[in-house]
Amino acid sequence: MDFTALHRLLGREPGPIIDAMIDAAVDNGLKETDDLDWKSELPPAKGLPQTDYPKDIAAMANSGGGTIVYGIEESQKAAVKRLGAGELDEAHERALRSAAITAISPPIFGLGIHVLGEPGNRAVAIVVPASVDGPHLIYRNEYFGAPIRNDADTVWMKERQIEAMYRARFDERRHEAEALVNLYQDAVTGRDINERAWLIAVAHPRLSASQTIRPNRDQAREIFEAAGSHALVYAGRGGIHPLESVDLLNPRPGLRRWIAANTATTERSRWKEAWVSVHHDGAVSLAAAVGGHPAAADRYNSGDLIDSLTIECAVADLMGMIRAVSEHRGTNEYEVRIGIEWTGGTPLVIQSADRFGHPFADNSIPLARYNPVLTTVRADADSLNFFQQVHDLAEDCINQGGLTVVRMIHPPSSEE
Repeated sequence: MDFTALHRLLGREPGPIIDAMIDAAVDNGLKETDDLDWKSELPPAKGLPQTDYPKDIAAMANSGGGTIVYGIEESQKAAVKRLGAGELDEAHERALRSAAITAISPPIFGLGIHVLGEPGNRAVAIVVPASVDGPHLIYRNEYFGAPIRNDADTVWMKERQIEAMYRARFDERRHEAEALVNLYQDAVTGRDINERAWLIAVAHPRLSASQTIRPNRDQAREIFEAAGSHALVYAGRGGIHPLESVDLLNPRPGLRRWIAANTATTERSRWKEAWVSVHHDGAVSLAAAVGGHPAAADRYNSGDLIDSLTIECAVADLMGMIRAVSEHRGTNEYEVRIGIEWTGGTPLVIQSADRFGHPFADNSIPLARYNPVLTTVRADADSLNFFQQVHDLAEDCINQGGLTVVRMIHPPSSEE
């Protein structure tokens, strides 16, 4: 869900950028600002890194994000006429994205590129996300600089500005780490980790939203349902999905969050207890009992024994939640922490299955402690690359237990 400079200046609610907004901007003579820039035509795809395009993108990122609209004539910084930005084919769009990565350091990912209007009257809006990795630098041979927006102009940062932005970057990273740890500890609280192992998985946006978007109950329900659908694409059926043990259709309010409460409440189903939350700041958390699952119809495994399929399903569900929240909010990067908590006094064992499907733990490494797995997830990656992130995260989680084979999560190849 976008909320760009165009939405703000036109008084629109968050939503897609549409062609009528460009007409309205011209009719109202909207002026350029720190986060809005008018350009007459798209830069050519050939030699793009040597044009002003990288400088314009970096300046927007260094200024907290913004929107550049190509195909607009401006006078005294105000939009006065649509010109037609020119054609934008797939190769040209790839070049625009590539230049933001290769010609800027640190690279800028997650550009939103929107083609609006008919040929001859076409506008192209590029939405540059806010960044916590500033300052973003532009290199020209042996020289570099950090551009930034100053109202409607692009200028170069002075040394003290660069110093302050680096300091802000390091402070933000420290705050990210603290927020992730706090989210994790909150999800652990109240779990019976001395009786059975629990998998705790949390994710927090790298960049806090400029405005709090509090989803209502219907929106929370949509997010939970979308998460469940995504998770089944990644891992399919055949394992124990935490999202199938919670009430996705009746989210309950919590402290700045919506909670999908556990539905495994009977004595026979208690072994698959799970709790899932979507927080108002875009964070997500998942807690699922993974030890003590049934070994046969009449007996259960010990609390320290975990089947690797259970871990894969939990990873798929967490990533499904990240994907669903990202689609709702437009959040592009998440810091993720996944751990298994157990205080029962015996080593944890993660078992797999042999080629006949029988439980197999001979290759497992007993763990006195499961070290949390940390990673950064690109929530706005294309479907194939996001699927690959799901696989790689699950692989990291089972590798720690001595296992190598991810049994359920198989991303399609780019050729398929």
